[in-house]
Amino acid sequence: MKTHKIWYMCKYTPLELFAGFSCQTERIESVTDSFGYADAAAHPNLCGYGKALLEACRQPDVDEIVLVNCCDVARRVYDVLKEQGKKSFLYLLDLPHHSGRAGTWMFESSLRRLVSAYQEYSGIQFDAEKAWEALDAGCGAKKTDSEEGTPFISLQGAHGGPALLKMVSSHFSVPVRDDTCSGNRCLYPLKKPEKAEEFLRVYSADLIGQLPCMRMQDTREREELGRGALGIVYHTMKFCDYYGFDYADRVRPGKAPNLKIETDTTRQSEGQLATRLDAFAESLGLNSRAAGNKHGTGTESVRGKENNTMNRSGWKYVAGVDSGSTSTDVVIMDQDRKVVAWTIQRTGAGAAAGAKRALEEAIRKAGIREDEIGGIVSTGYGRETIGIGDDAVTEITCHAKGAHYLDPAVRTIIDIGGQDSKVIRIDETGAVRNFTMNDKCAAGTGRFLEMMARTLEISMEEMETLGENWKEDVTISSMCTVFAESEVVSLVAKNTSLPDVIHGLNKAVAVKTASLVRRVGMEEAVMMTGGVAKNTGLVRELENHLGTKIRVSEYAQLCGAVGAALIAAGEA
Repeated sequence: MKTHKIWYMCKYTPLELFAGFSCQTERIESVTDSFGYADAAAHPNLCGYGKALLEACRQPDVDEIVLVNCCDVARRVYDVLKEQGKKSFLYLLDLPHHSGRAGTWMFESSLRRLVSAYQEYSGIQFDAEKAWEALDAGCGAKKTDSEEGTPFISLQGAHGGPALLKMVSSHFSVPVRDDTCSGNRCLYPLKKPEKAEEFLRVYSADLIGQLPCMRMQDTREREELGRGALGIVYHTMKFCDYYGFDYADRVRPGKAPNLKIETDTTRQSEGQLATRLDAFAESLGLNSRAAGNKHGTGTESVRGKENNTMNRSGWKYVAGVDSGSTSTDVVIMDQDRKVVAWTIQRTGAGAAAGAKRALEEAIRKAGIREDEIGGIVSTGYGRETIGIGDDAVTEITCHAKGAHYLDPAVRTIIDIGGQDSKVIRIDETGAVRNFTMNDKCAAGTGRFLEMMARTLEISMEEMETLGENWKEDVTISSMCTVFAESEVVSLVAKNTSLPDVIHGLNKAVAVKTASLVRRVGMEEAVMMTGGVAKNTGLVRELENHLGTKIRVSEYAQLCGAVGAALIAAGEA
């Protein structure tokens, strides 16, 4: 006898109903490595979630599918799959926008049509008693009272799935509760109907009466979502507006601290997401499991495995290692928190080897022995892979500590790094209060400027100074690295002067960076950190767009390493 399994994507899918057909059910995993199939089968403007659904549904074992028209994308996926005609059972369930009397009646009619369609397809008669038993057993039922009072992080927003939940959970030392639109499936079983034929009437009210998703008209009940959470990680889908509106409501005063993350359902941005999640955990005082599992217990360091724990007692020096995508920066401090030596070296192809060389060079410059260093903290994009350090801390926290050390008056930090840009708000103690990062695109980063310098066949040092001597106000209309390169080539072909072209590039980066600053809310004083802070033309353009003076320390590029060294010295 054939074993039937229904694949689904939405919390309004009637899972208990399919128990009445003795069917198994499994949620479609909406994470993929690429959209090769979906891009060929559907319109290119289909959102990442829709494309991921198509990629998953093309698998041979995903043969019986029930989609819910919770948004237009689900309908488009249904249209593509139906046109191909390769699935044994494919059904699109109509979901009303309201859970009132009329909406419940409409939903009951939709469920009756689904029952008839599946009976005809499978030859199995629907058993209402089995369906009720599944509902009464708590399939997707209300969270137990035992969860009340337990510290937790609430993962909210759009479709995430097990993969996102697992990744987010790995960065916090407290449980993460899946409160996303698909994860917060929560039914409140009503009184059992006396007649089996009345099951769908009761069940439709139960199913549509769940905590509403953002697709429903009345979403007031969502105010209760995540109540009591230590913090909220809010997930939105790229190019999807539904949950953008909900997020805007979550950032009001009095709400729990929150972090917004955005994905397109691929794994391409996991590295940057890890930085954001670790930084959020650090700002909440929750050490991430990710860092705890990888550091402090057997991690390779320049001192060897046998001496890999920070020696807080009797230490003479500490070191901070900032392993960035472009450069590796090392700072050594003494007991008085004074910088005694530093070095900046190109990261190169081997980040681990480069970090080891940089640390050895800093130790040589300091004129000290390696065993006099009581603690090493690593930061930067390579913090968890270089094998150096007793602990790893995100560049968000380290730049905050470093900037506060360099200038205690600073409240807003702008760091244009090699692979991403960050804006950080701090308080009077140097603690992170809010931060934002650019998306996974290289537009507006140090890498973008480096590639433009190569296109112009000039050094980064020339790029940093020539832009101040511009005469014609040139505009670079595209921030995409590929398209911007084409624009630059065209400008050079028209004999546009180098200073004018560089000014246009600086202006484009300044506009993009200024939008990040406004997103976190600028507070005086403002400091720029990182290697790009040496680009005086860019700093001037950014000052013009923000309407404020930007402070640049002589140790700007070392700011992350300075913060890491301070943390190694024991600063909270």
